[in-house]
Formats: sequence, C-alpha cells, structure tokens
Amino acid sequence: MTSTLEPSRKGSAVVRPGDRIFAGLSTGAGLAILVVLAGVAAFLTIEGIPGITASPDEVKSGKAFLPFVWPLVYGTLLAAVIALLIAVPVAIGVALFISHYSPRRLGQLLGYLVDLLAAVPSVVYGLWGIQFLAPNMAPAYKWLEDNLGFIPFFAGPAASGGRTILTVSIVLAVMILPIMTAICREIFLQTPRLHEEAALALGATRWEMARLAIFPYARSGIVSAAMLGLGRALGETLAVAMVLSVGVGSTVTANLISNDNPNTIAANIALIFPEASGLTVNALIASGLVLFVITFLVNFAARAIVDRRKEFSGAN
Repeated sequence: MTSTLEPSRKGSAVVRPGDRIFAGLSTGAGLAILVVLAGVAAFLTIEGIPGITASPDEVKSGKAFLPFVWPLVYGTLLAAVIALLIAVPVAIGVALFISHYSPRRLGQLLGYLVDLLAAVPSVVYGLWGIQFLAPNMAPAYKWLEDNLGFIPFFAGPAASGGRTILTVSIVLAVMILPIMTAICREIFLQTPRLHEEAALALGATRWEMARLAIFPYARSGIVSAAMLGLGRALGETLAVAMVLSVGVGSTVTANLISNDNPNTIAANIALIFPEASGLTVNALIASGLVLFVITFLVNFAARAIVDRRKEFSGAN
C-alpha cells in the first residue's frame, strides 16, 4: 500500500493558506474592476437616455443630441490625434536616446526628469499653455496663414491670442509625452542584448541596429504606450478648458489656427455642467457616455493590435 500512495503524494501540490488568500484577493480585484466598469456604463446609459431623446427646446444648446455631440466628438478626436502625431515620434526618440545613446549618468538624470514630468498636474500644463505657449504661437500661426493659407488646415484668419485647437493639441502632446516616453524606455531596455550585439556584429550602424533589432521587438509596447497616451488625451479636461475658454465654438472645421474651434467633450462638460439643469444635465451625461464608448473602443482596438504582435512584445 505504501508504494501505491507515494506517487500520489509526490504528485499532489501543497496549497498554502497564503496562496489561497492571494488568489482570492486577485480574483476579487479583477471582478471589482468589471463591476465598477459595468456600474459606470449603467449609470451613464440610464441618466443619458433622457438627454438623447430630449427635444431641442428642452436643452440649453437648442439642438438635438446628434447635432450637439457631433462637433464635440470631432474636436475630441482631432485634438487627440494631432497630439498623438506630435508626441509619438518625440517619445520614441527620447526613449531611444535615454536607453541606448546617452551616457549612463545622463540617461538616469533624463529618466528621473521624464518621470517627474508625468506627475505634473493638468492645471500646470493649462497655465503654461494659456500664459506662455498661446501668445508665443500667435506669430507662427500668422506666418502659416500668410505662407500656407492655401492648405485648409492653415486657412485662417489666424487667432491673435493663439488660443486654438492646434495650441490645445500641443499642450496635450506635452502632457502625454512623459508617460509614453517612460513606457517606451522600459520596453527598449528589455530588448535581448544578443539581438543588438548580433546586428552590430553583422556591420549594422546603431540606427540600423535600433531599426532591425529594437523596434520589431518593442512594436507592441510602442502601440500600448501610444494608446495609453491617446486615452489620456481623449479624456483631458482642465487644460483644454483653460486654453479654449475664450472663443470656443461648436463647429466642424479643418482650420487649426483660427478662433472658430471645435470643443472637446470633456472640456464642454466641465464648462457647462456647473450651470446646467434639467435635461441639459442628462444631455451632458449622454455626451460623457459617448466619450466612454470612444475610449473603450480605442483601448479595445489597441489590445487587438498588441495581441496580433505579442510574439515581439516586450510588455506581454
């Protein structure tokens, strides 16, 4: 009997109480996220439906829900996409310099500075945008109107104060740059050393080594960093409201340098909600539901892209 029991004893794993507690806490935390997400979605849907079905004369905007929310969706996506186009190349370049090009001490110092920038509050970026960036961008916008006015993006008339959707996009790009740089830096540092040394041994330059060995390995991590930055840009409120608090329009236009700018969903809610009442509140909540859906779809698409390239990912 001893010989028949020994194999089963050897094959059975001992489950410690700490393992059970940790597994329970982990499962509970995961379920809590799902419950909170479902609760937010349910609240936005229940409270937003009256605003979606409200007639134009029952809300402050004087418009039906679709004509009211479409310019806000356009402004949200426009500002976030421009910010992403500006921030992604800069983040990749800074992260690559810190991880592979700079001296060790300089790289550590720059890494600390990047992490510090990620902790700066939104109101600070908003003050910087309205007090420094906007006035200094006004001459550049005038130059763009005079020399590139045939392009719809710079048709003008240029805003004299510089408070435009392009200024907002630059502020958002600076805001999302630290977190994107930090993630890309960590992904680049996880590239297998043998891959880098093999590329260099075959005669590749440092740039060719980065292009052939680092970027393919870090592609999914770069996409994850970009989508995380895009998520923050889509939901940013205070900085956008501060820069566009004057001359905010509700139009759909490709002009990036004029006073006639589309607003974003988050900034519009922040500006109007304190004085809203009745069905106007429900309309604003419904616009928040639209932003919730957009953010969810963006993250879902990013997850799908990352999963397709997970064999090269340094983040999975």
